[in-house]
Amino acid sequence: MTSLPQLPFALTARATGPRTFRLLVSGALDHQSAGELTSGAERLLARRPAPTDLHLDFGRLTLCDSMGLSALLMIHRCAAEAGTRLHLDRRPFFLERLLVLTCTLDHLTAPPASGHRQARPAADTGEP
Repeated sequence: MTSLPQLPFALTARATGPRTFRLLVSGALDHQSAGELTSGAERLLARRPAPTDLHLDFGRLTLCDSMGLSALLMIHRCAAEAGTRLHLDRRPFFLERLLVLTCTLDHLTAPPASGHRQARPAADTGEP
């Protein structure tokens, strides 16, 4: 059995257009690195104006566990709130399988709802 080379976790961000960013993810996306990925993506999504597209490039990903999946779901939620399209590029077979088995692939790659910054519903005060 051939094992993938163990790369240290690293993120490399770069603009690929006026409002498009690519975040290259290298190494293992797990409980130790999930927060770093989430923080890196959130920094890009906080830019004003918000990016139209955020590409997460997994071409150098060596592992993704449940905390990595949780990070992707959090990033998706932040991207949807910003009106940013999230792309999961160059997914290795193990990430593709994880996304299919957990039924999250379509959810994570769906376009955001129309319009930027969706309004949050008002709290129900119980008054008519």
